[in-house]
Amino acid sequence: MAKIRILLTDDHTLFRQGIRTLLSAESDLDIVGEAANGTEAVEKITELRPDLVLMDIGMPGLSSFEATRQIKKARPDTKILFLTMYDDEDYLVQCMEVGASGYVLKDSPAQQLLAAIRDVHKGGSYLSPRMLSQLVDDFRSRIKTAHRQPRFATLTTREKEILKFLAEGESVKEIASGLNLSVKTVEAHKFNLMRKLDIHNKAHLVQYAIQKKIIKIPIGP
Repeated sequence: MAKIRILLTDDHTLFRQGIRTLLSAESDLDIVGEAANGTEAVEKITELRPDLVLMDIGMPGLSSFEATRQIKKARPDTKILFLTMYDDEDYLVQCMEVGASGYVLKDSPAQQLLAAIRDVHKGGSYLSPRMLSQLVDDFRSRIKTAHRQPRFATLTTREKEILKFLAEGESVKEIASGLNLSVKTVEAHKFNLMRKLDIHNKAHLVQYAIQKKIIKIPIGP
């Protein structure tokens, strides 16, 4: 029986070593290589031809989402399984949009990661139980409050944070640098918050932020 060929992609060496040790103990798994960032992962795809890539979020350089897009374009059959510390629905959505087949939290039990790898390799999908529970709870909450919840209350903590920076005049690039996020991630948050608030230009965004006391009205000398 052919082994599942895996490329580990994470910017933390000790973490990669720990995952390698875990997976190497499984008779059906083969770690064919490691990458410390998205660019390196894309470069190694053609050479190593892995069946599956374990992909971190938040690595320096090329974003994990863009790396996934490029990998799926170069090798559509290669499966992408995100292994991340972020239990964030927005990140989950972005992962699915770029073609990932699974999303596993780094604090998950080892057996969940092994199950995810095997399920995804077979063509299935996998979502950490905690994320699945969070999505179900969020869905139920939205149903209950759809007709009475203020729009501002639907924003995530990250969206509120980015709303404040945008209203204060910072550019998407500046926000991304300050929060150590990719520009594409900040753009996605900006799109989501403006959609939720039904705001379509900068002037209305600033006006809304002042109304909600997110920022203060500048007072002259």
